[in-house]
Amino acid sequence: MRPSGRNTDQMRNVSIETAVTRHAEGSCLIRMGDTHVLCTATIDERVPPFLKNSGLGWVTAEYGMLPRATHTRMRREAKNGQTGRTQEIQRLIGRSLRAGVDRVALGERQITVDCDVIQADGGTRCASITGGWVALKLAVNKLMKAGIVISDPLIDPVAAISCGIYAGQEILDLDYPEDSEAGVDGNFIMTAGKLVEVQMSAEGATFTRGQMDRLLDLAESGITDLNRVQMEAVK
Repeated sequence: MRPSGRNTDQMRNVSIETAVTRHAEGSCLIRMGDTHVLCTATIDERVPPFLKNSGLGWVTAEYGMLPRATHTRMRREAKNGQTGRTQEIQRLIGRSLRAGVDRVALGERQITVDCDVIQADGGTRCASITGGWVALKLAVNKLMKAGIVISDPLIDPVAAISCGIYAGQEILDLDYPEDSEAGVDGNFIMTAGKLVEVQMSAEGATFTRGQMDRLLDLAESGITDLNRVQMEAVK
């Protein structure tokens, strides 16, 4: 039995509210159970120096957790410098989102996706990628509506979900109590049925190829549901 009472293949309730900030070109608040992440997308008509005059666009990301996103207050990273975990997560978000972008169609401009965790209960990087794509899509829609970008540079929606082995069972969408006790923990990032990245580790026990395959099946099912929510949000 899962602590939440969910079935092994049941995700937490997911909702995505768009246009939640006034100034960002694209914004949303994604809620995956008690994990809530504010995602905003900012368009910059410049690219990093290494892409200047290349004709290619760029998508990058930044990630952070508010001091009381967790049970106890964390010190602000702006004061103490980013942790290795934060740097790793924001790089993951950036490269995941770029996997679904035609950078030639985007043109020589950069879109920065900021993911700020308001409340954390497991799966913050997955929620950030899933909500980050929605914010990115809304920003791109503005470029297209203005005629700045002619063809849609977003090839497919990108979403992410966690899966793991908890109490000997393969489960979908781990919340914090499950994540903290899982024998195996993994994050699956996908676009249109194709894998972008898989992060898997044996936290307390090794796992078999068969278990890995079953976790992948769970992830594909969860990603399909997330894609449905994403597309509804950007209508």
